[in-house]
This record gives sequence, structure tokens and C-alpha cells, in this order.
Amino acid sequence: MYSTHVSSFITIPFPPSKSKTHKQKYSKILHPKLCNSAPRMSLNNNPNTNLINTITKLLWGQSLPPQLLISTVRSTWYATWQIMMSQLAPSDPTGSYTRPTSQFRLNSNPKLKFSPQSLHLYVGLPCPWAHRTLIVRALKGLEDSIPVSIASPGIDGSWEFRVYPDPDKDKLVPCLDKANGCKTLREVYNLRRGGYSGRSTVPMLWDVEKKDVLCNESYDIIEFFNSGLNGIAGNPELDLSPPALKDEIRKWNDIIYPNVNNGVYRCGFAQSQEAYDKAAEGLFRTLEMLEDHLGGSRYLCGDVLTLADVCLFTTLIRFDVVYNVLFKCTKKKLIEFTNLHGYLRDIYQIPKVAETCNMGQVMEGYYKILFPLNPGGINPIMPSGCEDEVLSKPHNRDSLSLETKVVQHSVS
Repeated sequence: MYSTHVSSFITIPFPPSKSKTHKQKYSKILHPKLCNSAPRMSLNNNPNTNLINTITKLLWGQSLPPQLLISTVRSTWYATWQIMMSQLAPSDPTGSYTRPTSQFRLNSNPKLKFSPQSLHLYVGLPCPWAHRTLIVRALKGLEDSIPVSIASPGIDGSWEFRVYPDPDKDKLVPCLDKANGCKTLREVYNLRRGGYSGRSTVPMLWDVEKKDVLCNESYDIIEFFNSGLNGIAGNPELDLSPPALKDEIRKWNDIIYPNVNNGVYRCGFAQSQEAYDKAAEGLFRTLEMLEDHLGGSRYLCGDVLTLADVCLFTTLIRFDVVYNVLFKCTKKKLIEFTNLHGYLRDIYQIPKVAETCNMGQVMEGYYKILFPLNPGGINPIMPSGCEDEVLSKPHNRDSLSLETKVVQHSVS
């Protein structure tokens, strides 16, 4: 579902030129990897910046650059942005983001055979789709049975494996590839027989024995973790998709996926005003509906936490810290929705869930890597409402439980 925020390596074509130097200069202007390959330094200490400042002062003093230069740079940047966005976020003719489909599905091959002992999960912490699998894996007690390798987004837009320099003992952090020893996720995908030419996305469930991709569709994986591995799960009695609620869960997913889960991406990756307006209207209309529903129901399906809640949670936990700012979902912050924010805290405080929420890694994965949306790569300060102290505050949503209401009624 996700390849460095649904991106693959972005190739920018060079303009016609016989000059190698010209191509090198052009690459450094347009290519984020080259822009960030040099040691970081203050702009004031950068000799190139000082030279540019000197030239501009000589040309037009303290005034703004001439209109012709501004319009030329704007046109050039817009053309370049369109090239990058066409690969980062494919769109339809209206400019609306169209998410690529997953190529490896568990349910598409009913004769698929594998050993539960040979499964390995690949994820990236910034990715909300991968986050789903980490939460279900934790809640079902599959941590010892299903090892995980956590990739981090590289500056060139690919998932790579490296040791995180300052591990957070209370949160999951990036690590090396524990199953194959590869340097990048693309290398892992290419280990399968016949290789691979598609997007190297997370989450991805890998068969260690057969050296093949079992699945890279997040919902297939969480359904499988929930009900297909009870023989090796530490918490087999937990059912996040009970038969009596399957239809209700499906209905919620049919609302939440297009308007919220994918809706925030349709806002952030919109390539026309029309596409953005439509996505933003659908997103906030749905959030208002959810706010109203959760005013009288602890979870989406009543008192029971389900897969639908897990899927909604991984978008909500990123909303104020990323989507509200970077993806232009600016009408309201999540913290302004009383019921939704309480619901978010309720799920966050379920044992093992907070450990899967590394907000520092989430911010770095979006703001540092999504070059077309944030060319400067500046990582903003985390909103106070997204810090652990706030997310750990009492939510009092247990008062909405039907069992609690019965007890309160009998006592009164």
C-alpha cells in the first residue's frame, strides 16, 4: 500500500544539453537526493548562498526580484512539480489522486501454502497502512511469532534499512533487515523468483523459506493476523472482526477508506483546485459524521474494538502532526473534535498500542522526504496535542459502554 508515502524513485529528465556541467547543475537544483547529499551547513555559511546574495544585491538591491524572473522561476518550478507528482501520486484527468492497487493479495490465491513459522513482516513507521499491521500484531500477541523488520525512508524516496542512532526504548524504531540482510526494501522484493518491477511498498508479508512476497495489501494482512494465526498467537481469544459485526465493519470501512484514510492523501496529492476541494469537503463531512456518531458510541461498532477502529486510528493519530499541515487538511484540527480526540486517546491507551506510535519517526518520514510537498525539508515542531502526555490523559469514554450504562442505571 505504501512506498515511501506511495512514492518510488523519482526520475527527472535532463533538458537537452551537451554540457556535463550543465546537467550536474540541473540535477542539483531538481533532485532531492543530490540537494541533500552534501554536508548540511547554515545558509549564512554556504559560499554559494553568499555569492547569490551578493549578485542579487548588485542587480536589484533590497527590492524584490523582477517580475519576469519570478514568473520564469514559478513556471519552471510548476513544470518540475508536475513531473515529480506524476510519479509520486498518479492522478486522473481531473487531477484527483488515484492510489495504485496492491499487486500481492492473500485472498487472490486460495491454494497458497506457507508455514506460519516462515513469516516475516516488513513495515515503515511513518506509513499508516503499515501501522495497522503493527497494532493488530501487538494486540493478538504475535510479536514473538511474526518477526518484523522496520525500514526508514531514504532521501531518494526508497525504503532502506539502517540502525536508528538514538533508540527509543518505549517505541518501535527503524532497524536492519532481520530476514534477508538487504540494504533496501527493493532488494528484498527483487529476491523473489523472476525479480520485481513494481513499487516496493509497505506493509509487506514475506515468506522466508520460499523467498517470496505473500502479501502487500494492508487489510488482507490485518485480517490474516486477526483470525488466521490463532494457533501461534499469544492472545487468540481476541477477535477484532467477530462474525456478528462483519457487515457493520464493512460498512464503516466503505465510508472511512475513501473519505478519511485515502481522503487525506487525496487532499495532499491533489493536482488541481477542483480535486482538492472535492477531497477536503468529503474528508471533513465524514469527520463531522464520525464526531457525531462517537458522541454516543465508544467505538465504531459499539463497545467492541474492531479492525475498522484500527484503520481509522492510524489516520487520526497522524492528522494534526502531518495531514493538517503538510496535506492541507486545514479546516479543523483533530483536537478540535471532542469525541474524535477522546476516541483517539482511548485507543492509544490500550496496552501495546502506544509502543507502535513513534511520532518523531512519523514527522521525519513525511516532512523530510516528501520533497514536492516540502522542498525545504524543514521538520516543524510537534503539536502539543500529539505528545504522549496529552494522548495519555483520561478519555472517560468507558462511560459510553453499554455495560457501564447498565451499572450506572442500576446504582442510581
